Amino acid sequence: MTGLAEGAAVVAPAGSPAAWAWLMAVVPLVSAAVLLLVGRRLGRAAPWVAILSAGFSLTLAVWAAVWLAGREAAERTVVHTVATWLPAGELEVDWAVLVDPLAVAMSLLVTGVGLLIHVYSLGYMEHDSDIPRFFAYLNLFLGSMLVLVLGESLLTLFVGWELVGLCSYLLIGFWFDERPNASAAKKAFVINRVGDVGFMIAMFLLFGAIGSLSLVEVLPAAEGLAGGTLVAVGLLLLLGATGKSAQIPLFVWLPDAMAGPTPVSALIHAATMVTAGVYLIARMSPLYVQIPEIGLVVAAVGAATALVAALIAVAQNDIKRVLAYSTVSQLGYMFMAVGVGAYSAGIFPLLTHGFFKALLFLAAGSVMHAMADRGDIREMGGLLRDLPITGGTAAIGTLAIAGFPLTAGFFSKEEILAAVADTAGGEVILAIGLVVALLTAFYMARWFALVFLGPRRFEELDHPPHPHESPLSMTLPLVLLAVASLGGGVLNLDPETGVLAGWLAPSVVAFEQTAAIIGHGLLEAIAIVLALVGLAAGVLLFRAGPREVSASAAPAVRFAQDAFRVDELYRAAIITPGHWLAVGLTWFDERGIDGAVNGAGRATSGLATAGARLQTGFVRSYALAVLIGTVLLIAGLVGVWMAAGDGIVLTGGW
Repeated sequence: MTGLAEGAAVVAPAGSPAAWAWLMAVVPLVSAAVLLLVGRRLGRAAPWVAILSAGFSLTLAVWAAVWLAGREAAERTVVHTVATWLPAGELEVDWAVLVDPLAVAMSLLVTGVGLLIHVYSLGYMEHDSDIPRFFAYLNLFLGSMLVLVLGESLLTLFVGWELVGLCSYLLIGFWFDERPNASAAKKAFVINRVGDVGFMIAMFLLFGAIGSLSLVEVLPAAEGLAGGTLVAVGLLLLLGATGKSAQIPLFVWLPDAMAGPTPVSALIHAATMVTAGVYLIARMSPLYVQIPEIGLVVAAVGAATALVAALIAVAQNDIKRVLAYSTVSQLGYMFMAVGVGAYSAGIFPLLTHGFFKALLFLAAGSVMHAMADRGDIREMGGLLRDLPITGGTAAIGTLAIAGFPLTAGFFSKEEILAAVADTAGGEVILAIGLVVALLTAFYMARWFALVFLGPRRFEELDHPPHPHESPLSMTLPLVLLAVASLGGGVLNLDPETGVLAGWLAPSVVAFEQTAAIIGHGLLEAIAIVLALVGLAAGVLLFRAGPREVSASAAPAVRFAQDAFRVDELYRAAIITPGHWLAVGLTWFDERGIDGAVNGAGRATSGLATAGARLQTGFVRSYALAVLIGTVLLIAGLVGVWMAAGDGIVLTGGW
């Protein structure tokens, strides 16, 4: 073990990029506040405030990466404390940043892809009246994600974790005057809170067992934790990760997040929020290496999610919804890798996925920009002639995500499959991974063929659009991301000696591989064949346009189009019973608890009112009352005496 697993962190030298790393998150956050307060007064300069702050963060991230690369591996875990945050008894938490290879790799992805999305948004959001607010939210998101990846303690990480959830709510519901957008934003926010509860309880358990939330103290102590605590924390962190990274059972929010503007879809689905769960599992690797059985649970969740989402994606017809389910499926692949303890194999596709998935979403936005915001791929076709740059870069992204040889996606996907093949008990997970590889190539080829190839079906619409290539601000990010999607594989050509594997060594602890289910050469050949077959089948079947579904297959296709009706299942099993439980408890509270209290009050008030009526203020009334009382008293005494059988005896005289 090295780095964090041994607690081998050093204090950031004064003047080093590690000592300034906190500005990487603070500058975007400050710019977000400025844009929210005075953005409208800045006019056309408002987007450039956001872009320059994102560029500053990227520059600082590059500086930190170069600086770390020049240090010995044992000295690449650096901590810089900015200020004390919570000095509360045994709980002491600092505002501190952790600058290590994993944090820097994530920072480069977040700031690099984030900056390109900022530039793309210049053209995409040009005519929106609320563009300052949009860029403010983008920078709030960027800063929050950097707080998450640079946080030195679990509590600081959790602050970024929650801020990212808040920003997703703001961005998905940016056009909140449309009900579907507001509903999608609330859905994302609420479902993520379910996972966040798991994260919080895991923190409570770790603090109770170790007495600290600092990663530099928690991770080295993982080896000494009791088995029950390890299992509980591992499963609870997995619950938190399934929320942020949209895995079963908490994956249903991500496809609905398409309601937001396309740059938001690219930011959430490629470089930021959805990667947080994978990052969390990788960051806690010294803990998971103690419980490899729970790691297999992580891998199984990822495999199931990858398969379900891929099957759903095959039947989708919305240009962004296909990509959304593709994101869920590809995240499942990453969970498979980190679940079997191959953390460099899990982070590698996280980086490459950031390249080609951002590319595909931005290409989809460029198509919608040209098609007057139409998103049904059945109404497109032949757009490669009108959008050559968008179509060409989308073709590169399609090949990369399908695992076409020599693209970035090819190397990252092969590395995941190889890691699973070297894991005892991973046979079923490996088989699912191969099936998903075939499905991914197929549905992405279908997506590309229906959008860019074949006849121009949009010309048959009542009000046909006149497609044209997007402006330079939108096409330049596409070209840069296409280059990264092609050449990103150089980061880790060799899983054991590659640049990324060596770079991440001080930050993660890999499991010991215990099996060899299939040779890597044969596995690579199978994966290549599956990718080529899927691509060829998708293009050949859908090049001419949408295909009619046979009567026998129609129910299955509709079932997949409805996303296997998981939302309906959750509504029937959780939301509806929860609603009626809330209604019943409300009735009991109002009629039972409040009714008893209010009834006692009304009874007291009634008695007081009756007593008040006896207080008339007239002497004759009081004399009559005394007379009646005396008569009643004498009558009572006579009754008692007669009941005793005695006579009346009068004593004395006049």
